[in-house]
Amino acid sequence: MGSSEVTGPENEAPGPPAGRLELSAPENDRPGGADPPVVSMESVSRRFDDAVVVRNISLSVPPGVILGLIGPSGAGKTTTLRMMTGALNPTTGRIRVLGEDPRFLRRRTRQRIGYMPQLFSLIPDLTAEENVDFVASLFGLVLWRRRRRVARSLEVVGLSNVRHRRASRLSGGMQRRVQLASALVHEPELLFLDEPTTGVDPILRSQIWDELHRLRDGGGTLIVTTQYLTDAEACDQIALITDGRLAAVGTPHELRREATGGDLIEVETTDTFDGTIIAAAAGVRSIRQTSLRSFVATVDDAGAAMANVAETVRASGGEVSSVREVRPSFDEVFTSLVKSHGSANEMPL
Repeated sequence: MGSSEVTGPENEAPGPPAGRLELSAPENDRPGGADPPVVSMESVSRRFDDAVVVRNISLSVPPGVILGLIGPSGAGKTTTLRMMTGALNPTTGRIRVLGEDPRFLRRRTRQRIGYMPQLFSLIPDLTAEENVDFVASLFGLVLWRRRRRVARSLEVVGLSNVRHRRASRLSGGMQRRVQLASALVHEPELLFLDEPTTGVDPILRSQIWDELHRLRDGGGTLIVTTQYLTDAEACDQIALITDGRLAAVGTPHELRREATGGDLIEVETTDTFDGTIIAAAAGVRSIRQTSLRSFVATVDDAGAAMANVAETVRASGGEVSSVREVRPSFDEVFTSLVKSHGSANEMPL
């Protein structure tokens, strides 16, 4: 039997609206009502000559979340981030960062912000430690605290053993890690990170994300661009940008549901069974037969539906050997969402 799909009686749940991102911090973190957004963009576009790179993006990011900006190469992620930092002016629209126009931030406000750019931004003749210490001094950290924070930041990025090596003699991956340490050193309230884990091995990447989560748990807000989808899954919220547009938004779980139309459960039976028989069962959105003795059901809620689907199979004369929830990889989710919203010629690394 070939793969087939039958749609159930329920309509697909709509995904998050494209073009607008509204994130929420936990209620118990917002005494006395909602806090003002840390970053807001209203109908922002950016044009370079005849090319429109960012198209009418609006978002509002509250304190205490990690927002991941993901998308194919050239989708507009870095341009969006650079407009948030004030490095680029929007062609149209309005941006506010910590309540101010990012092009004209007060010095006190800038001290609350950290930024790690994509491009090399170190002083080549200074050592790794001296580079991070220099940045810490710019943010006014007193000497005793500066030494402790510089040592801690270099430890987080795994460079304590090369702290006395000149930046010009570090590998490209190590230079990226010094840049990250420099962005982390003053423990900013708002942290912009452009591809922070490029060239970093998986073990160190996990360590870096532990530090980013620690900053988030302490009340910090982080906005991260990434092409590593494992990084995206470590974010609280994800914004998918494709062709300069905000195409899909939500938590990793919400984007999985948007890509698949609901939760997925896989049912295997001991003998041949036509899964389409149960397409009309309560909570079932669709059925995809994957073999003579297995099928995948798209359901409203996997936890609530597994027992019901298994019982419906038995009532229809089948015998269930296993039933489990299926979680598609975020690579599959990304590919599905990009294809549904635009070109997928360039995939993340």
